[in-house]
Amino acid sequence: TKPAGEQPATTSSSVDALSSTEINAGLKEALTRGADAAVAQLGQKDGFFGNAAMKIPLPPSLQKAEKAMRMLGMGKQADELVLSMNRAAEAAVPEAKTLLVDAVKEMTLEDAKGILTGGKTSATDFFRKKTEAKLTERFQPIVKATTDRVGLAQQYNQYAGMAAQFNLIDKSQSNVEQYVTQQSLDRLYTLIGEKEAAIRANPLQAGSDLLKKVFGAVVGK
Repeated sequence: TKPAGEQPATTSSSVDALSSTEINAGLKEALTRGADAAVAQLGQKDGFFGNAAMKIPLPPSLQKAEKAMRMLGMGKQADELVLSMNRAAEAAVPEAKTLLVDAVKEMTLEDAKGILTGGKTSATDFFRKKTEAKLTERFQPIVKATTDRVGLAQQYNQYAGMAAQFNLIDKSQSNVEQYVTQQSLDRLYTLIGEKEAAIRANPLQAGSDLLKKVFGAVVGK
């Protein structure tokens, strides 16, 4: 059994036997599958809110304020803010699909072999670099439109903005739409990475001859 986090062993001969075109096509298929599955899972009602592992909480720096609200009988309002944050994430995620698919199509042969023989989520990591900035731009207006309907979103922005000025919280959490956008994307890429890791770990179960051939070349022997 391999220790957690250890990179899979590779045989250079099996990887060298693959063409760059095959590697590129295999990575594209794996990423397309992962993106489709992640968007389908998260971009529906309760995709975030109904999944304990994916649910977006208030940031730790504001959880003390949340506790105070509950002590003052404002638990319902706090619940509404958390719900609206998660509903905003669920509304934004479907917007990712076109950009993700376009990014897959644009993948070149240049780094294909290095990505294939990298870590268990190296394709997803490469993918994230190519898409995160564009997805952030696409997500934030959608998140803002949803969270603005809840009065506490303005209170969040006021409190968090002041806290950011004194370096009490990260500036990425200084308004609710930035925070929810980042949390949404973190979870989206995490799911895509899990799908990639699963294919790498067991390509024979991937249901695709191409994935079996490409990822079978880097399965630990």
